[in-house]
Amino acid sequence: MKQLYMKQKVFSLSGKFTVKNQQEQDVYLVEGSFMQIPKTFSIMNARGEEVALITKKVFSLLPKFFVEVNGREVLTIKKELSFLKARYTIDSAGIEVRGNWWDMNFQVLQHGSVIGEVNKEWFTWGDSYKIQILNEQMEAIIIAIVVAIDCVKADDAAGSS
Repeated sequence: MKQLYMKQKVFSLSGKFTVKNQQEQDVYLVEGSFMQIPKTFSIMNARGEEVALITKKVFSLLPKFFVEVNGREVLTIKKELSFLKARYTIDSAGIEVRGNWWDMNFQVLQHGSVIGEVNKEWFTWGDSYKIQILNEQMEAIIIAIVVAIDCVKADDAAGSS
């Protein structure tokens, strides 16, 4: 099992932050596009190679985000019409998110087996998450899911203010 930590910088306009390991070494760099259409988040490994890309669909009635890992689309997060509150769904082949993913406390499953767990760290400056990787082959996908869900939440918060 591997533990990673993601902490966003609160006042970063470009959406640039790192994912660190337990020794506080940078493992991934996440960089958001600033004033660019479509809005994207690129996730790069320590060698600077892009391992995942999150893209917000531009012309859509309701917000929709596509997540690509190693050049192939692995999941879509989309807002659904709801009268009471925002409701999002995650579409993916074989990957499922269970738990309270809106509050960032959830498990990531692949074909019914837990491959990762995400827990929000409370009482920190900015959003901080502890990410446990149970299947290291799925590490990039799990990191992309965490960044994508956080991006959806930020987009929803900006839209409601």
